[in-house]
Amino acid sequence: MDMEKLFAKVGDSLSVKRVFGEPIERDGVTVIPVARVSGGWGGGTGQDDEGSQGTGGGAGMTAAPAGAFLIEGGRVRWRPAVDPVRMLVVVLLVLLGLRSVIRSCGKACGCGCRKSVCSCGGDGCS
Repeated sequence: MDMEKLFAKVGDSLSVKRVFGEPIERDGVTVIPVARVSGGWGGGTGQDDEGSQGTGGGAGMTAAPAGAFLIEGGRVRWRPAVDPVRMLVVVLLVLLGLRSVIRSCGKACGCGCRKSVCSCGGDGCS
């Protein structure tokens, strides 16, 4: 497959239909699913010292649920999708940050108590 055909196929796959799903209607509520889609591609041609030529290319795409628009009685509401892995990563990063702040307080005081509020009277944690 030549590069132009490859790029045309990838471009066709990155359309608005990949982001917004077909509307679903149930009991007077219309649900429009929405995804977060990203992609990219690249390619090139080359020639070695002996005169041999070659072409190559590649493409990739990723999609994840973002949420859904709910339409009911003329009102539109957004309901985000919950990604449990992303939530876990954020919680772990916050906990690690808090741990770092708490530990630095004890070190700044010099007493080594590692408490969030030092009662030894040192300058670093009052």
